[in-house]
Amino acid sequence: MGPINKNYVALPNIFTAAVKDALIERINGITPETQPKWGKMNAAQMLAHCNVTYEMAFEDKHKKAKGLKKWILTKLVKNTVVSEKPYKHNSTTAPQFLVSAQQDFEQQKERLIHYLNETVNLGEQHFDGKESNSFGNLSKAEWNNMFYKHLDHHLKQFGQ
Repeated sequence: MGPINKNYVALPNIFTAAVKDALIERINGITPETQPKWGKMNAAQMLAHCNVTYEMAFEDKHKKAKGLKKWILTKLVKNTVVSEKPYKHNSTTAPQFLVSAQQDFEQQKERLIHYLNETVNLGEQHFDGKESNSFGNLSKAEWNNMFYKHLDHHLKQFGQ
């Protein structure tokens, strides 16, 4: 991955109960009527979108990238996803993360909270060296950044 960029502060550790609880409190601050500050998704779609990251880590629901696609993702996308540098508003979204259908807000919220609890229950050692669908094996710091940064970005999108 290269050296850590010193222009960015280390992200909170999503594998700790305190950070998980703070994220759940922010999630609970969103209602089905909450409007985004940017972007096209409604609140339920955003929660479903955030769940995709965890589906890829916990379920066998999405195909793993292979060959040229995996090479491109690793060389051109990985650092953007696993670094500490925040996402820009209205960034391009990978096809498997696009959520355009209507979603059940409470169901998606419940799923996301379940995934956050499971992340803490398994702990950072479970993820250290674990293979991601898109980028190969990631360190616990890279998993942390990927999980936390993406969720934080979208919670801020909805005022949390």
